[in-house]
Parts: sequence; structure tokens; C-alpha cells
Amino acid sequence: MDFSSKLLENAVYEVSQLPGIGKRTALRLVLHLLKQPEQRTENLSTSLVDLRSKIQFCENCHNISDTTMCEICANPKRDDAVVCVVEDIRDVMAIENTGQFRGKYHVLGGKISPMEGIGPQNLKIGTLVDKVRKGVVKELIFALSSTMEGDTTNFYIYRQIEGLAVKTSTIARGIAVGDELEYADEVTLGRSILNRVPFEGSFRQD
Repeated sequence: MDFSSKLLENAVYEVSQLPGIGKRTALRLVLHLLKQPEQRTENLSTSLVDLRSKIQFCENCHNISDTTMCEICANPKRDDAVVCVVEDIRDVMAIENTGQFRGKYHVLGGKISPMEGIGPQNLKIGTLVDKVRKGVVKELIFALSSTMEGDTTNFYIYRQIEGLAVKTSTIARGIAVGDELEYADEVTLGRSILNRVPFEGSFRQD
């Protein structure tokens, strides 16, 4: 792709690094920005710089937050005893949109995936186990996507807390095997949370 401007080429290259954005789409987006008022482009760039420089992670659940404690963890009406284990903030948003869960979350920051070089040490599993050992958490709900990586991560965590005084459950399989949580519709996801099943029964065979 030939460019008449190095500035244009650089902008297109950077935008094309975003997931699912090819160079043609990046060019269309960049040209669109050029047609907009300059203030709009400045607002976009400022918001992205602020995102990178000011964003924090909740010290309790590791969710993305503007403060050291996210709004969910700081809410006294949420149940500390029930913790939903998810991969990332997109899953928190998906479950929150159902309006069916009143507990708290623990964001792992990914799933165990040897093929991608992601092991348990790369995830926020240690802090989750510490929460359970303190005795405040009475139930863990495994809400990772029903993929091989998700199931592997669920089972690893289960083995780490086995024998501790905590109930483990997993979302009901209204979510199809192989589906990512963020793409599930709100009704199906909400029912999957409400109709969760004991985790032990999800992998043991008769």
C-alpha cells in the first residue's frame, strides 16, 4: 500500500496493530479522523494516554479500576462470601449486565495455555487461593469460558484449594462448549449463573 504521506503511513500502521483491524480498515479510520474536528482527535488521543498512564487494577479482585479499590469491591451490598472467577474485565462486564449476580469477582488476567507460554505463575491464582485460606470466601464460581484452556485453569485452581472449607461451582452449560463468555446473550448467561452446578460434578464421570 503506497502512501503519499509518512505521517499517514505511521498512523495507519499503528491503528492496524489493533486486533481485527487490517490496513485497509485502518486507513479508512485514519481518513475518517482527518475529516473530523481537530478537537475530536485530540480528545481521542488524550483519553488513550490517560488510559495507559492513570488506569489502576483493584487491589482486591484485579479488575480494571480508576482507584485502588473498584466500585464492585467497595460496594457494601455485594456478598464477600461468593466470588466469581473470570478471565478478564470483559467477563465481569458481561456478567454484570445480566443483573443476576450480587457477589464479588476475581479476575485472573487470562487462562492457563502452555501453547502460548501462559502458566499458573502468570495469572492471579495465588491471591485467589489466599482469599480462600482466610476463610471469608464460602463459594467460588468458576466462570471461565468452556474451552480446553478454561477447563484446565478451573481444574488447576480446584486442586489448589481442595480440602479447604469452600464450595466450588461452575456456571451451567447453557453456555455452549467452546464459547467465550463475553459473546453469550444476557439471558443465557444470567441463567447459567443462577443455575450453577457443583464443580466436582462437571468433570467426574460415572
